[in-house]
Amino acid sequence: MSIRIESMRNLGPATARMLGEVDILSEDDLRIVGAVEAYRRLKFRFGRHVTVVALYAMEAAIRGCDWRKLDSDIKDHLLRQACHDMH
Repeated sequence: MSIRIESMRNLGPATARMLGEVDILSEDDLRIVGAVEAYRRLKFRFGRHVTVVALYAMEAAIRGCDWRKLDSDIKDHLLRQACHDMH
């Protein structure tokens, strides 16, 4: 059985509610979709209420680390992927 989103590191009830609205309900769902696609869905649905920190938090949750510990190269790569084709 997959872990609930709000039980994952870096992600709490508010993020879990937003992810639920874009059909990401569990750790397995987030791993399958990936942080970049999940971020794109959140940006589409919630607009400016979703910051880049959400992208980093979801990636770090998948990796099992604190989002502030993500290497700057990883953060840059994630942001480039997330913004590609969004404009």
